[in-house]
Amino acid sequence: MSTDITQLKHSFEDKSAKIGVIGLGYVGLPLCLTLADKGFATTGFDIDESKIELLSQGGSYISHIEDVSIKKQVDNGRLTATHDLSQIADMDAILICVPTPLTGEREPDLSFVISTAETIFPYLRIGQLIVLESTTYPGTCREVLCPIFENGGMKSGQDFYLAYSPEREDPGNPNFGTASIPKVVGGDGENAKNLALALYDQIVVKTVPVSSTEVAEAVKLTENIFRSVNIALVNELKVIYDKMGIDVWEVIDAAKTKPFGYMPFYPGPGLGGHCIPIDPFYLTYRAGLFDLETRFIELAGEINTRMPSHVVDVLVQELQQRFEKDIKDATILLIGLAYKKNVNDTRESPAFVLIELLEALGAEVDYYDPYVPEVLPTREHAALAGRHSIEWTVAKLKDYDAALICTDHDGIDYDELVAISQLIIDTRNATNSVSKGQEKVVKA
Repeated sequence: MSTDITQLKHSFEDKSAKIGVIGLGYVGLPLCLTLADKGFATTGFDIDESKIELLSQGGSYISHIEDVSIKKQVDNGRLTATHDLSQIADMDAILICVPTPLTGEREPDLSFVISTAETIFPYLRIGQLIVLESTTYPGTCREVLCPIFENGGMKSGQDFYLAYSPEREDPGNPNFGTASIPKVVGGDGENAKNLALALYDQIVVKTVPVSSTEVAEAVKLTENIFRSVNIALVNELKVIYDKMGIDVWEVIDAAKTKPFGYMPFYPGPGLGGHCIPIDPFYLTYRAGLFDLETRFIELAGEINTRMPSHVVDVLVQELQQRFEKDIKDATILLIGLAYKKNVNDTRESPAFVLIELLEALGAEVDYYDPYVPEVLPTREHAALAGRHSIEWTVAKLKDYDAALICTDHDGIDYDELVAISQLIIDTRNATNSVSKGQEKVVKA
């Protein structure tokens, strides 16, 4: 190991290194806070100036991250935020945490990764560690990032060190945060891997080295494909068991008592979040370049994508059978807009699809979500931007023909909801503990 590499490694070990994190969303911001909390001088970079301003004032824009945790690190000087990417030149390590969505054709959209790489390229200097954390297909670091960074004559493994370490954030999970989740690390060469390990060893409970960036890239896809396929399986079972008069939630609760050979997954109204609905198709794309099919992945995608339509079908049928109510004349209250409970994250939320499907049939739809007071603009559901959560009052709840539970936030009074509502379509088993009014509840 050369003197420069040794010095860089020691700067990670003694925490004298300056760390830059590009992208201050649900991955980048927790990573910044963890780095700062562990003693690193950390700079967060983002093009959204409103985020920069709020962070600089010690405020948070993510519901499960408290203002006090940000203010603490800002006040002690370990955390700064800026949109000035020229400061990249001052960083010893640069961690890239930008979105990797799909195109309209369900192919990987690496535009954020590529534009970030091209933007920071003029500011790179010899002797920096660069780590991509964004989910992507195997080969991205070597085939996409390396050519951009080597365009000026620098060589990976000699002048800069490129690694991949997939994020494993689970927003709102009280049991696991950035520091307590093991970190997979793969490098473009041994020097890059060892440098990345030296950095992450200081901030997470355990590092898991692998032989290449390609292996590390494949690890993240494998984790999310596993979840997507198994969620699709229980979603399909839910539809089948419902026709048989069997409660799938009861089946799962009983099955998970087996101490081996079974892991519980739970059905829902569709898939949400940035990872599970999207990441598997990164492998589908890559496999296609090798003339290979990904039948499990594609079938799981079809099943999960179909679930909102199934839920709407159940709602339409129940309104007609119970009240002879046509959906075009119905008022529906959707409970929960976030893609998972107890967070304000609406990325890829099936709630948006449910609203659009119901309104296309002529229904009037409002929503209630204590974590999402207003619908922010999205590319996929632009027409819904600006809508607001209703106020939770008895008088207001009585206005609706049915309530549709999409997200099972803990703070919602489900007893009151069931007591007041005429019909509850429960996609999350949120009303299971409600003792009175179960005849009004339909699980879908």
